[in-house]
Amino acid sequence: MVKSTLTTICALVLLSASLFAQNKPYRVGTTAANFLEMGIGAPASAMGEAYVSQVTDLSSLYWNPAGLGYMKQHEALFMYQPWIADIDVTFAGVGIVVPGVGTLALGLSSMNFGRIGVTTLEMQDGTGETYEAGDFAISLSYGRKIVQWFSFGASAKYVSSHIWHMNASAAAVDLGVIVDTHFFAPGGQREHGLKIGMSISNYGSRLKYDGIDLLRPIDISPDENGNYKDLEGQYRLQGWELPLIFRIGVSMNPILTETQKVTIAVDALHPNNNSESVNMGIEYAYSMIGLGDIYLRGGYRGLYMDKSEYGMTFGAGANILFLNNKSIRIDYAYKDVGVFGGTNLYTVGFAF
Repeated sequence: MVKSTLTTICALVLLSASLFAQNKPYRVGTTAANFLEMGIGAPASAMGEAYVSQVTDLSSLYWNPAGLGYMKQHEALFMYQPWIADIDVTFAGVGIVVPGVGTLALGLSSMNFGRIGVTTLEMQDGTGETYEAGDFAISLSYGRKIVQWFSFGASAKYVSSHIWHMNASAAAVDLGVIVDTHFFAPGGQREHGLKIGMSISNYGSRLKYDGIDLLRPIDISPDENGNYKDLEGQYRLQGWELPLIFRIGVSMNPILTETQKVTIAVDALHPNNNSESVNMGIEYAYSMIGLGDIYLRGGYRGLYMDKSEYGMTFGAGANILFLNNKSIRIDYAYKDVGVFGGTNLYTVGFAF
C-alpha cells in the first residue's frame, strides 16, 4: 500500500512538472491586493500549502470553501503572522453548522503595513509626516456535502485597500469542490480514501485607487498670461486585477490505525501573476483517546516555480478535548521565504 501510494505521488508530481515546463513570460507584479495569496492557518502552511483536497475546518474559507461541508461542530479561528519588514497579517473567523442546510462562515483577513515615514526628493530623510497603508477582506462562505462523497462550497468577498489618502475596493468569489474516492481506501470506505480537491480563488472585479493624493495643480497654457493658472487636475489610474489562483490537488492516508494517521498531499497551482508550481506536504497525527491529538507536519512550497523564493516548511500542533465535546486547537508553522529568511505563523481554534 505504501509503495503504491508513493508511486502515485511521484507520478502526479512528474506529470505536473511536464505540464508546467513552459517558456512564457510571467505577469509578476501585475496584480493588486496580494495579501489574498497569504495562506490562512498554520496546519496548511506547515504542509507546504498543499491543502485544497484535505481541508475540513474553518480555514476552508481560504483554501477551498467545499471543506466547510465536512465540519461537524461550530468553529472559531484566529491567526497571527508577523511578516517581513514589520508587516502583520491577521485573520479571524467563525463557522456555524446548520443541520440539513450546511455550514455558514464569516471571515476577516487583513494586512497592516504600520506607519511609514513620508519622504520627498528634497527631504529624503523624511518630512516629519507619516502615513498608513493596509488591506483587508471580508468573506461570507457556504459549504455543504451534496452527497456523502461530494462537497461544494462558495465564498463572496469584499476587498479593500488604502494607502495614505487613497482607497480602492473590489468584489470577488471563490468556488470549490472536494470528491472522496474509493482509491487507497482501507476497507473501501470513501472517507478514508484518496481525496480530490479543486478551487478557484479571487475571481472578481479590478481594484482601482482613487483619492485626494491624485490631485495635482496644473497650468494647461504655461506660455500664456491671464489664463487660469494651477487648475485642479487629477491622475486617472488603471484598474488592477486580483491574484486569481486555480488549485487542484489530491491527498491520501497511507497509514491509518486507531491512534495514528499519516496524510500525504500534493497541490498544483496555476496563478495569473506567476509561473505554475507544485506544493507538497505530509502530516503525522497521533490520537490520545479521550485527551486529544498531536500533529507533526512538513512540506515544500513552490516546487517547479520559476525563480522561487519559497522552500521548506514545517510545524506542529495539538488538539485538546474538553467536556461536552468542546476542544481547543493550537498550531504553529515555520516557512522559508528565501532571501527574506523565515517567518512564523500561529493559529488558535475553538470547536464548540
